Amino acid sequence: MSPLPLQQVDHTELATRIKGWGEELGFQQVGISATDLGKDEAHLLAWLAANRHGEMGYMQRHGTLRSRPADLRAGTLRVISVRMNYDAPGVRDAWEVLDDATLGYVSRYALGRDYHKVLRARLQKLAERIEGEIGPFGYRAFVDSAPVLEKALARNSGLGWIGKHTNLLSRDAGSWFFLGELYTDLPLPVDAPASEHCGTCTRCIDVCPTQAIVAPNELDARRCISYLTIELRGTIPLEFRPLLGNRIYGCDDCQLVCPWNKFAKKSAEPDFIARHGLDGSSLIALFAWSEAEFHKYTEGSAIRRIGYECWSRNVAVALGNAPASAEVVGALRRRESDPSELVREHVAWALEQQHKRGANAA
Repeated sequence: MSPLPLQQVDHTELATRIKGWGEELGFQQVGISATDLGKDEAHLLAWLAANRHGEMGYMQRHGTLRSRPADLRAGTLRVISVRMNYDAPGVRDAWEVLDDATLGYVSRYALGRDYHKVLRARLQKLAERIEGEIGPFGYRAFVDSAPVLEKALARNSGLGWIGKHTNLLSRDAGSWFFLGELYTDLPLPVDAPASEHCGTCTRCIDVCPTQAIVAPNELDARRCISYLTIELRGTIPLEFRPLLGNRIYGCDDCQLVCPWNKFAKKSAEPDFIARHGLDGSSLIALFAWSEAEFHKYTEGSAIRRIGYECWSRNVAVALGNAPASAEVVGALRRRESDPSELVREHVAWALEQQHKRGANAA
């Protein structure tokens, strides 16, 4: 069947079909929103003015481009938002790993294949499916890859509300999911925004190891463990190092305590199954990785973006927080002369912490 001329397209019917196609492609929910983000823009600008973005200079440089979809892609009228569950079956229990200070904790979203690649490929297929139905149209797919206020757009499209921890929450699916967007020039009917259901609960605020959630819906990235272990490229401030515990890539505490995650569904995506035992590997073993091994074991993973130096920095801090032992001291001493000044600095700190607890090299 030949595509219909755009002026003959029934956009209400098309919106219904887009949602069906999205589910066929593996998205658990698809919603459509307009592009007005005025209130969210004010919140963003206040956050930037307070320097809560830390060293993420790109946030400042992008400014209002993030809150004005038509400025990012000219002609954008609607945003198709999608979500995809990532909590894979068979993954080692998160609290079990966090409670064992000899293991490295990696945020659950990063255990499998890089979500950017997975979702972007599916969004492209969704766009091609639409194109096959109506012919060429204007669009651009995003998966945390450009200045996009994805959580605000997802909220406006009915996918969930923004919780006090600033993550998107769904009554049916909790928060263990990825988001993606398709900016489009199609005048599709929009969905109703989601209502909020956090109530008086403050578990996410109370549990944060570094008290990064400074008020409901207000996150100071400079204190956030995800920022400190992923976005920050330099020295981790001394005050936060003991609070990182064994978290070597990201942090999930605010999601782990959220009551809504009792409704979270396991992912059926093979790509999100944990790789190379990263759901609970020994810190000593991870610290022994060479740079070549780091690249080998993080191939196709979101972890690779921080690079070997920051990965080693993070693991060194976790070893400093580990129980005192000759084995830990030995592992740290083997990298006292690491080529990286950044790594050497954190190794020295970790050794000092071990010695304070009475550990001695074998």
